Amino acid sequence: MIKCGRPRKGEERQSRDRLLDTALKLFLEYGYGNLSLETIAREAHVSMRTIYNQFGGKAGLFGAVIKRASDPFIEVLSEGLLEGRPEEALIAFAKQFLLGITRPDAVRIRAILIGESLQFPDLAMQFYEQGPQRTLDHLEQFFIRQQKAGYFSDVDPYFLAEQFISALRGEKVFKLQLGLDSTPDEAQIDILARQATRLFLYGCLSSG
Repeated sequence: MIKCGRPRKGEERQSRDRLLDTALKLFLEYGYGNLSLETIAREAHVSMRTIYNQFGGKAGLFGAVIKRASDPFIEVLSEGLLEGRPEEALIAFAKQFLLGITRPDAVRIRAILIGESLQFPDLAMQFYEQGPQRTLDHLEQFFIRQQKAGYFSDVDPYFLAEQFISALRGEKVFKLQLGLDSTPDEAQIDILARQATRLFLYGCLSSG
């Protein structure tokens, strides 16, 4: 007998992931403005109604692609496994963050955003809210918890989040965006993450 009804939770997650995988591939191939929801629905083997119900449209779908990409480094701060060890927690976050933003598809998505955001304001809004803003909000909460535990001085936690992200992006990401540098490997990412984190935490003045 064929079972009918709603798919189970695991099946729904797999279906959503397949749709997001397809959407990412097509955004990378066509950009944003030249890609229709009809094409995404056809390639993902879902209905247009499914996309509208789950994401509200193309901008929402793009935002979901960005949100999923940011999940790995957000989860590092949310797990609580490294609470009380701020340096280790920030290094773990930094590694995941740098791995995420230096991947070729992430660099390409950012180029698409820069090229099309003025024409499609919803694109810029979804990218910023689901990527940078979400990351900053979670970092802010991390710094608030660490301040309460006595690990950080009483500095605006959102400012701390902004400064840490700025330290991580650095010149490397800018050169990647311009095609002037190659994608760093995991060893290079580890060095960048540790150097940026320690500079952020301890500064560069000599104790002598």
